[in-house]
Amino acid sequence: MNMTFPARRPSVRRRAGASAVVVLLCTLALAGCGNDDTVPASGDTNEPATQGTDKPKPSAEPSETPTSSPTDDDGTTVPIYWVGDGPGGEPRLFREFHRVQGNPLTEAARLVMGDGQPDDPDYRTLWPQMEVADVGATDGILLVQVPGDGFTERPDGMTKRDAELAMQQLVYTLQGVQQERIPIQFQREGSDVPLLGLASDVPYEQASALETLNLVNITSPEEGATITDGTLTVTGVANSFEAAGPCRLLVDGVEMVLQGYQSEGWMEDRLFPFEVDFPLEGISGEVVVQCETDDPSGGAEGNGPAIDTKTITVE
Repeated sequence: MNMTFPARRPSVRRRAGASAVVVLLCTLALAGCGNDDTVPASGDTNEPATQGTDKPKPSAEPSETPTSSPTDDDGTTVPIYWVGDGPGGEPRLFREFHRVQGNPLTEAARLVMGDGQPDDPDYRTLWPQMEVADVGATDGILLVQVPGDGFTERPDGMTKRDAELAMQQLVYTLQGVQQERIPIQFQREGSDVPLLGLASDVPYEQASALETLNLVNITSPEEGATITDGTLTVTGVANSFEAAGPCRLLVDGVEMVLQGYQSEGWMEDRLFPFEVDFPLEGISGEVVVQCETDDPSGGAEGNGPAIDTKTITVE
C-alpha cells in the first residue's frame, strides 16, 4: 500500500450492556481527501436518516468551515476510526460513533490510543495504551500532547506499516471530530523524540481514502442493535465497482435475503453513501448484516471484496 504520512426507520434499541454510543450518518467526503464526519447545524442531509429517533443527521457534502459536533448533557458524539481486516486480511480503517465527555478532541484521541473499546468485535486499535494530556487546534495543526517518552520504538510485533496505519487512525479520527482537514502533530517531552519508531516532530496528513479505509462501512444498524419493525434499513458508505454491491442478511451463516445497493458514486478518492431496505418477514433472532463491494472478477483476481458486518437482533 502506498500511503503518504508526514506532511507537506425501524425502531432500534441497543443491546443491554453495550457502551453508550449514538450513531449518526456521515458521508466520507472531505474535499479530495476521504471522510467528512460533518454534522450540520441545520439538520439538512443528503444521506438517509438514521434508524431511531435520537440520532442526529450529518451533511453528505464537504464542510468548508469547522462545525461543532452535537453536544448535550450526555456528552458529544464523535467519529472513531478503528482497524479491521480488509480484503486479503490487509488492515483497513472502519468508523464507529461514540459518545464522550469533556474535550471531544482529547477524549477521541484517548479512545483511539488505548483507552477505548470498539462496539464491533471485528475492530481493534493498533495503539498501545498511551497517556494523552490534551489535544487542541493551534497554528493550523491539531496538537496532540503525549507526556513522557514511552513507546519511542514500536512494540514487539508491530510493523512499520502498522505504525503508519495507527497514525492514520488518529488523523482520520481527529479530523473527523474537528471537521477540518488539517494535519496532526505530537508534542512530547524532549526534542525529536520518536513515537512508535516514527518521527513525532513533523505534521501528519490524511492518506488516500482508497488506500486506507475499508471500501465498505456499515453505518446503521449499529453493532448490537435490536430491530422491532418489519423492515430493516441499512445505510453505509462505499466505493464499489460501478457504484453497486450486495448486502445480505445471514441467519446461522445461511443467506436469507440478498439486496443490491447503489451508492452515490465511485472512482473518486472517497466513499459514497448508500441505503438499502430489507423485509424482515419470517426472520427473527440473531442476524448478521453483511455488505460488500462488488467483485467483477467473481473471485478470479485479487483478494476479493471488501466486507463489513453487523450482528443485530430481530424481534
